[in-house]
Amino acid sequence: MKKTTLLGLILGWIAFPALAQNKIEFREFTLDNGLHVIMHQDNTTPIVVTSVLYHVGSKNENPERTGFAHFFEHLMFEGSENIDRGQYMNIIQSRGGTLNAYTSNDITYYYELLPSNELELALYMESERMLHSKVDITGVETQREVVKEEKRQRVDNQPYGSILTETLVRAYSAHPYQWAPIGSLDHLNAATIEEFQQFYKDFYVPNNATLTIAGDIDYTQTENLVRKYFAEIPKGSKEIYRPNVIEPKKTAEIRDIVYDNIQIPAVIQAYNLPRRNHPDSYALSMLSTYLTGGNSSLMTKELVDKQQKALAVAAIPLELEDGGLFIMYGIANMGVEAKDLETEIDKLLKQVQENGITDEDFAKLKNQIENDLVSSNSTVEGIANNLAEAHVIYGDTQYINQVMDKFAQVTKADIQRVAKEYMNLEGRVVLYYLPKSAQPATE
Repeated sequence: MKKTTLLGLILGWIAFPALAQNKIEFREFTLDNGLHVIMHQDNTTPIVVTSVLYHVGSKNENPERTGFAHFFEHLMFEGSENIDRGQYMNIIQSRGGTLNAYTSNDITYYYELLPSNELELALYMESERMLHSKVDITGVETQREVVKEEKRQRVDNQPYGSILTETLVRAYSAHPYQWAPIGSLDHLNAATIEEFQQFYKDFYVPNNATLTIAGDIDYTQTENLVRKYFAEIPKGSKEIYRPNVIEPKKTAEIRDIVYDNIQIPAVIQAYNLPRRNHPDSYALSMLSTYLTGGNSSLMTKELVDKQQKALAVAAIPLELEDGGLFIMYGIANMGVEAKDLETEIDKLLKQVQENGITDEDFAKLKNQIENDLVSSNSTVEGIANNLAEAHVIYGDTQYINQVMDKFAQVTKADIQRVAKEYMNLEGRVVLYYLPKSAQPATE
């Protein structure tokens, strides 16, 4: 399934009066079983996207059974009582469609893109996933092997592939964000079929889902089809588990070394962030762009081009519902020590904290914001995703039409302030990734 990178985030625009955003029109309603439905009509192209966002991610898991949310992303393509095993994808693709899914710490998201005359098929398929999915031994054993192979390719055998896993476990001491969505294969191997079935019953229910249909649709016809396929699905029988944990503020730096199958050292720094819907998230996104967003960004120009101390640098706000991370990393150039690269990164960060940014750079940031926000709503796939997240994460579907104004309110002073407030050197995680050949011999 689709894997989102940490880099797929937001950027900026110029004069505030020009910050115009095309309004996304939509209609929404909620069925008696709790399923929230959002519809967006765009008749310019005869295609339709049908998506379901389940409000379950790795943070909802039992600490002794991590990896369940991601595992279910795969398992839900096994088929259902009425769809033969392994045929889910074939059916969609045989009708000229594409489909995919992804899992994060907070959500699991599925979608199909089809010709608009196949809308009913997509709704049927998603209703089958919600009501009748095959959660049995055969499917579980098949997907265990798939997930094992994915972990080998993306984490174990990928240079620097464990950065997220190693960072999260040190950045969070209390909140379940401390494990990555890939989770533990040992936990998945130890789980019983009854545990998998219970996870499905707990989270794959209409009152934990948002159904979004975007594209060449008729509102009345679409609502009737939604009611036909989803209205009779029973509501979940118990309250959805949401972790009620506040991550304590760090007062001391956590520093460690990871020896990896690499040739070139890397430096990773992580700073804890507020909730995703916090007002400071917009300034933090702009800060990350200023630091490493493109060839003309501060750290790229200084560390990659001018000093040539780094082959690559990135600053990524990992925005999470209950409080994310601002992750910065740099891959050192040949012959450059990790400590030397870290020193230069810290100098540039301190420069922003003490001096802020120039008017010219601020104008460039605002430009990037508008370009990225407009691009994110330039396809029906993007609109469907953004509508669903607006409802679930921000609590108001209209947020999709307000986000541009939120960025427009950010000032230069805000960017300097969040750099001072959240980039706290005394309360961060610092990891050095070093070649295994540098590991001291153990006696």
